[in-house]
Amino acid sequence: MKQGIHPENYRLVAFKDMSNDDVFITKSTVETKETITHEGVEYPVFKMEISRTSHPFYTGKSKLIDTAGRIDKFKTKYAKHSK
Repeated sequence: MKQGIHPENYRLVAFKDMSNDDVFITKSTVETKETITHEGVEYPVFKMEISRTSHPFYTGKSKLIDTAGRIDKFKTKYAKHSK
């Protein structure tokens, strides 16, 4: 393994799935300014739209997640091409 190319600022970070409010803690170098208290301990938090607890591949359930009207934007944008 090459020396001096890997980050050294690993710390515990909370990753929060915004679709189902699941939180898991792992070491990461991700930059974030927000914090969250999880099980009485304060961690920096990184918010995600989808994770292993909400992704259809892992859950076996199909789920439509429309973030900020993306589906409506897509339909509007390409409606003129379908005619």
